[in-house]
Amino acid sequence: MSSGNAPFKFDNTYQRLPGQFHAHVLPTPVAAPRLIALNEPLCAELGLGGTALLKDAAGVFSGNSLPEGAASIAQAYAGHQFGNFVPQLGDGRAILLGEILAPNGSRYDVQLKGAGPTPFSRRGDGRAALGPVLREFLLSEAMHALGIPTTRALAAVSTGESVFREGALPGAVFTRVAASHIRVGTFEYFAARNDNASVEQLGRYVMERHYPECLLAERPFQSLLEKIVERQVSLVARWMHVGFIHGVMNTDNMTVSGETIDYGPCAFMDAYHPQTVFSAIDRGGRYAFSNQPLIAQWNLARLAETLLPFLDPVPEKGVEFANVLVQKIPEMWRERWLMGMRAKVGLKKERPEDAALIERLLSLMQGGGADFTLTFRRLSAAARDSAGDVEVRALCGEPEGYDVWAKEWRQRLSVEEASPEERAAGMRSVNPAIIPRNHRVAQAIEAAERGDFSVFERLRRVLRLPFEEPVGFREMMLAPEPQERVLRTFCGT
Repeated sequence: MSSGNAPFKFDNTYQRLPGQFHAHVLPTPVAAPRLIALNEPLCAELGLGGTALLKDAAGVFSGNSLPEGAASIAQAYAGHQFGNFVPQLGDGRAILLGEILAPNGSRYDVQLKGAGPTPFSRRGDGRAALGPVLREFLLSEAMHALGIPTTRALAAVSTGESVFREGALPGAVFTRVAASHIRVGTFEYFAARNDNASVEQLGRYVMERHYPECLLAERPFQSLLEKIVERQVSLVARWMHVGFIHGVMNTDNMTVSGETIDYGPCAFMDAYHPQTVFSAIDRGGRYAFSNQPLIAQWNLARLAETLLPFLDPVPEKGVEFANVLVQKIPEMWRERWLMGMRAKVGLKKERPEDAALIERLLSLMQGGGADFTLTFRRLSAAARDSAGDVEVRALCGEPEGYDVWAKEWRQRLSVEEASPEERAAGMRSVNPAIIPRNHRVAQAIEAAERGDFSVFERLRRVLRLPFEEPVGFREMMLAPEPQERVLRTFCGT
């Protein structure tokens, strides 16, 4: 493995934590790395521009060429997977290159996924297939464009090698950027070993890195737990505003920074139904769309358990604080969800009847199998002119029911101060026209596996502007035809 000269300015604070937090491991070289995609705007944000990076991008982002100063570590963590605790998981196919400071002063992890086995691989090959790499690239960047906190896609590289799952698949390496890769499961890893010293050290590290204001609080760990809860509750509400289903909300897939992470069997809903499940491994529907707030509460309760020794000098008071906070989560989520849903239907003022109005619309959508994204986007047009009702009625499947609802909706809108044009523009700014629909992502992957990346590039381009209706891309807005529907998504491991 050669040492590259790409312009990474590393400052690897996590690497400087004690040995139990990580394992040093080098990426395993690949046969014939080829750059598939480089996120040049993100490179610029991170201060990674210049010819040095571009010259050796395939080598650096495959792991063949290790940048000078790289940490090259796999992080340790545990996790509850579908409710069952696994005391050791860790980065089984991911290697943290290191942390860089962006020109704006923010710190980011740069991680290679699919870079080869690590001490946490549990007999796995440590590799990634092309399909999951392209899927994460498309979906994470789509989430970013939607304004939802997420890890980012920096690069994708094909390896020139095959990986073997149910059959041989083309291999690839994905470069992920994150505020950090610290998870609820990272805290669980040390708590399960009764290593309270490491839990405390990790907690203070998280405060320094993500929540420095907590260090000044009278009870720093209480403040930390509150901050993490606030970010996660807000994140899940924002997922549900756009019909996103994570698919595998294990505690090792929940970051303490509040970013969406691990785009495995995730999906955006087409037809609205609260119990929608896409993940092929979620046979019981644990992580169905409507269950996500409850699962977030459950996961955050597991985090609170790890922090109990540090919440208050009086143990009983620490337990009481954690219980009260965790019990508040459904109410906190409901408040944030309702705020976003008001915006989706053009409401700014808060009125007691708003929740019932929104829920009646969702019930109509469910009953008629209405497309989630198209319904709200077309409602944006109906907010400007009642002539737009025609397209919304057609989606809902119950025209008379929609007419009754629309009359109530317009009565409610009459107490708002915005003009119809202002209201419609506001709704268009929160109701996307373009999402990474399952069938489009599948088409991009299938073409790429045949060596044609043009479908991937076209989809990647249109997803950058989700609130626009770009000329020449109208088909990207449409729901799938029955024969195009993708009803199952799969984990990349």
